[in-house]
Amino acid sequence: MKILVIGSGGREHALVWKINQSPKVSKIYCAPGNAGISQLAQCINIGPDKIMKLADFAQKTKIDLTVVGPELSLSMGIVDEFTKRGLKIFGPTKMATEIESSKVFSKHMMEKYNIPTADYCTFTDNKEALAYIKKSQFPLVLKADGLAAGKGVFIVHNIEEARTSLDSLMNEKIFGDAGLQVIVEDYLEGEEVSVLAFSDGQNVVPMVSSQDHKKIYDHDRGPNTGGMGAYSPVPFYDENSKNKVLEDVLKPIIAGLKKEGREYKGVIYAGLVFTKNGIKVLEFNARFGDPETQVLLPGLETDIVEIFMAVIEGQLPKIVIKWKNNSIVCVVAASGGYPTKYQKGKIISGLEKLENKNDIYVFHAGTKFQKEEIVTSGGRVLGITAWAENINEAKKKAYEGIEKIYFEDIYYRKDIALKAIK
Repeated sequence: MKILVIGSGGREHALVWKINQSPKVSKIYCAPGNAGISQLAQCINIGPDKIMKLADFAQKTKIDLTVVGPELSLSMGIVDEFTKRGLKIFGPTKMATEIESSKVFSKHMMEKYNIPTADYCTFTDNKEALAYIKKSQFPLVLKADGLAAGKGVFIVHNIEEARTSLDSLMNEKIFGDAGLQVIVEDYLEGEEVSVLAFSDGQNVVPMVSSQDHKKIYDHDRGPNTGGMGAYSPVPFYDENSKNKVLEDVLKPIIAGLKKEGREYKGVIYAGLVFTKNGIKVLEFNARFGDPETQVLLPGLETDIVEIFMAVIEGQLPKIVIKWKNNSIVCVVAASGGYPTKYQKGKIISGLEKLENKNDIYVFHAGTKFQKEEIVTSGGRVLGITAWAENINEAKKKAYEGIEKIYFEDIYYRKDIALKAIK
């Protein structure tokens, strides 16, 4: 089979790496890819927003299966276009992707289908939002309705913070049209867990649990990022929690979307929080998470290409999805200054020290080749991922690995997976 993977981050590198292990695969392409991906796949210089060019390439090259990484491509209708041309593609349609691309739609769906979430109100007017906030109890959460690369959520503790955040979203439009509509919701206190699941539109099969670390600084301080690291599995996510999430969250949202004429095929991602009042949904995403994918796929035993095909063909119950009994930790090495301003083009050294290991792998995110050198080209640069029998050992290996890598202004959190060890 010839496979095309769309995207250029750590998630896509993990997907390419896992797909490469399938005996069914003869050739992998990635558009646009990165320096690390280029060692496993042929990188094609087409951006994830160039839907027609991607479809043309897939047709011309006779691609057997396309796997979509970024939410942007999905929200632009890549699945609809490929399907229209008779091309097999893994991911939800544009309408189904609204579960992520519109947080307002997502909240309405949760409310309609009795999926536990925070109380909320939506606003298109800055002054009305501010008037509502003045009557509410802090802390509160402000969310841009549209896609904002994981950075469109603000936790505010007083009216001044709220005013500044609203101004950034609605007046300065730091995320463009994504902030035209804003959600104000109650802040939910508790530990967060990411639960991803495969869905063929009818059936839902959850993956192993994981926990992302969104804040830039240790001990969950500072602004949100796309994710500074993750680990899997989450120790307090037990069988009871797993069953509850399947019955109260995952099955209802897939059934609800189908009822609304938005059949959902692909990966559904539930961002959850364990509160004193039970498990609640923070958000849904319509694709593999990043960096969650980097700690999930190394533990997957089943051929991922078989899973993708079963999802597309509505045959998920025919596949037995198996996971290794291990623990996995990913620590993200970022450019200094991320998630705001940072420099690119810094030479990365030490990668060769982690090659050909059977318990650690470096997933590339913001990297590219500059002549013979691999250099930084994004905010999140690398995901050093290690696996072992327990979280403590996996964490130790990941940090020993990241210490072997250097680029100017390298930054990483020192407390990834610390909560799992307490």
